[in-house]
Parts: sequence; C-alpha cells; structure tokens
Amino acid sequence: MRLPAVLGRSEFRRLFAVRLTSQFGDGVFQAGLAGSVLFNPERQAAPAQVAAGFAVLLLPYSFIGPFAGVLLDRWHRTRVLTVGGLARGVLVLAVAGEIAAGLTGPAFYASALVVLSLTRFVLSALSASLPHVVDSDELAGANALSTTVGGVATTLGAACAIFGRMLTGSHSGGYAVLAGAAAVPYLISAALTVRLPLASLGPDHAGRAERDTVRHVLRGLRAGVAALRARPAAAAGLSALAVHRLCYGICAICTVLLYRNWFTGEGMLRAGLSGLAQFVVATAVGGAAAALVSPRAIRRAGPVRWTSLLLACAGLVVLACLVPFRLPLFLLAGMLLGFCSQGIKICVDTLLQRAVEDAFRGRVFTIYDMVFNVALVVAAGLTAAALPSDGRSPTALAVVGVVYLGTAVVYLRSGGLSAWRPAATPTTAATR
Repeated sequence: MRLPAVLGRSEFRRLFAVRLTSQFGDGVFQAGLAGSVLFNPERQAAPAQVAAGFAVLLLPYSFIGPFAGVLLDRWHRTRVLTVGGLARGVLVLAVAGEIAAGLTGPAFYASALVVLSLTRFVLSALSASLPHVVDSDELAGANALSTTVGGVATTLGAACAIFGRMLTGSHSGGYAVLAGAAAVPYLISAALTVRLPLASLGPDHAGRAERDTVRHVLRGLRAGVAALRARPAAAAGLSALAVHRLCYGICAICTVLLYRNWFTGEGMLRAGLSGLAQFVVATAVGGAAAALVSPRAIRRAGPVRWTSLLLACAGLVVLACLVPFRLPLFLLAGMLLGFCSQGIKICVDTLLQRAVEDAFRGRVFTIYDMVFNVALVVAAGLTAAALPSDGRSPTALAVVGVVYLGTAVVYLRSGGLSAWRPAATPTTAATR
C-alpha cells in the first residue's frame, strides 16, 4: 500500500485529518438520527416508513448532485471543505432541536436532507481533491487508507453516540443531544482546512473563474457525462457499483428491520440498536481488512477481476449467511459484506480518479454519488413493497444473492480487462 510514502506527505495528512473528523461527526449525527427515527419507542418504523425516509433524504440530492459536481470543478475545494464543515456544525443543532421537539413532518426531513446533502458534497470534494496530494501510482493505497479509515471513523462516531445513549436515554431529548454533538467534529474539520492554500486542492483549469450560471452548470454537466461515456471501463465499473449498492441497500434495510422487530438477544449478541451497532462494527472490521488486501489484489488481478470476485463472494455470503436469519451468521455476514463492499469501492474510486482528468473529476464523483443515492432509494422502495414489517423475507434475500452472482459474471465478461487504459476525453475547450 506504500503507507510510509503516502503518510509522509503533509498535504495528505491534513486532508486525511479533515476526512476523519468529518466522518466521525457523520457517525455521531447518523446514529442520533437513526435512533430517533428507527429505534425511538415513541415512534414506529414499518418498511414503508423506512422507504419514505430514504426517499425524502436521498432522492432530492440525487438530482442536485451533478450540479454540485460542476461547482466542485469551479469553486476552490478548500473553501468547499471549510464552508461545508461550518454549515453542518450549525445545521445539526437545528436538527437536534427538531428531534427534541418531536417533529416528524416535512420540515424535519428537509433539514436532515440539507445536512446529509452537505455531507455527500464534502465527501465528493475530498475524493476529487485526493489526486492533488498524492502521486498517481499511490492512489490505490491512498484510497484504501482514506475511505477505509474514514469508514472506521464513522463507525466510531456511531459507537460513541450509541454509548452516549446510556447516559442520555432512549427518548427524543436524548437522541437530540446525540445528534447535536456532531457539531463539534464538524467544526473541527472546518478549522483544519483554514491553513490549506486556497488553490492547493484544485480545480486546475481556467473554467473555475467563469460565472456560475444555470447555463454553465448544464453545459458542464453534459461535459462530465461525456467524459464518463468516453471511458467504457469506467462506465462499466460505475454500473457494477450501482447494482452492488442496490443489493447492499436491500440487505441493509432488511437488517435494520430484523434488529428492530424480529431478532432477540442471544447471550452477548444483542437485538435493537445495540445489536445493530455490533453489526456495524463487524462491517467496519471487514472494510478494514479490504483496505489491506485490495491494493495488492488490484495490482495482481486487475480491477475487473477483483471486483467480479468480490461481487460473487457477496452473493454467496447473502445466500449462506443472511438467509438462515441467525444472529451469529448475520454478524459474520456483516464482516464479509463489509469486506466486499469496501473492496468494490476502492476499485471504482481508483478507476475513476485515474481515468478522468481533473477538469471533470468533481462532476464524475458527484454522478457517482447520484448513482449511490438512487440505488439506495430504489432498494428502499423494493423492500417496502416486498418485506413484512419484521424484515424477514428469505425470497428477497435469495434474489439479492442471485443478482450479485449474475452481476459478477456480466461484469467480468463485459467490463474488459483493460480498465486502466486511458480513453479519449472531450477537451475542456470543446465542452465549455
């Protein structure tokens, strides 16, 4: 992974610290929000309600995400990170006030939407900035380290929030305190970016200085889509990731409902929010293992073969470990699916960073986020239509396992084995 070389770069260390503090705050906020909506005894959570929450929180940003990507290719990304951290630090306090007041209507979902949208915007900025602080041949290792340890930071933040629930209580006021606590790491992440030189994270091209009109945004969006279409290998990787997110989303919603409404504790293995925290920790352990294995596997097998193998493994895990609906097997599945999911993400992240030039990278990564969010919304809709209230559906999970296996075969055959080969890209002049 060449960790000494990557960590030896002061600019990378600063960006890495921004990611860790930001994603720790994400974990705290998301745990407070999820606890309030899904595990608060003062509220109910049926599959349709969970699906509606996913749609309200994710689908709008799926439409504005590409426009945000154009802005990432025009605005200084250091400023995006600073303002994004400050804005989230203030807005989570407003959401915490709404949780304390017991609000559940459109105003509550809209304010949570703004915070989560800013989170995706900041993560896109971090991904688009990474090639400015490491060399091209270090991207796979830097991605593995950044995204995996960032995921661990999110898990730690959620774990701290869940532990804090013992002190604050399982009621609206307690969850409000947990959600509001996310303001601290968000503000720290903003402070860490203040000393970064304004232009150090890009974008590099002259178009950044152009006035941001709707016409420019639409033209830039078309250029970003064209840049992605010009690279079939990158487009195929993004398509495989979309199917993976759809399947993973169905498994995730099943898991939430099962831990809330069906599982009972077995010794040290718990149900409810505490049990879900155990599942998340197991997923994080698997993701950490993927960070150690994937860079070397990518170099030896290539990104297409490695991604296809991970997709196939995910399908087998779903069929063998999730369908029996036993707590110990679910924890094992969480670890293995975390490994597969993180490995696929490392492959696709690195592929897009290498294949797409900086002038279009921000737009491509927000299209990436759009695909991620739409896939989760579709997954939520499917689970709302197909799942019982307790989340126990062997048929649904069996279908997910088969889809994983089929995607592995299709991607291996159609993704090509030259995923790193550069392709012609529309020039900046021609697309502006």
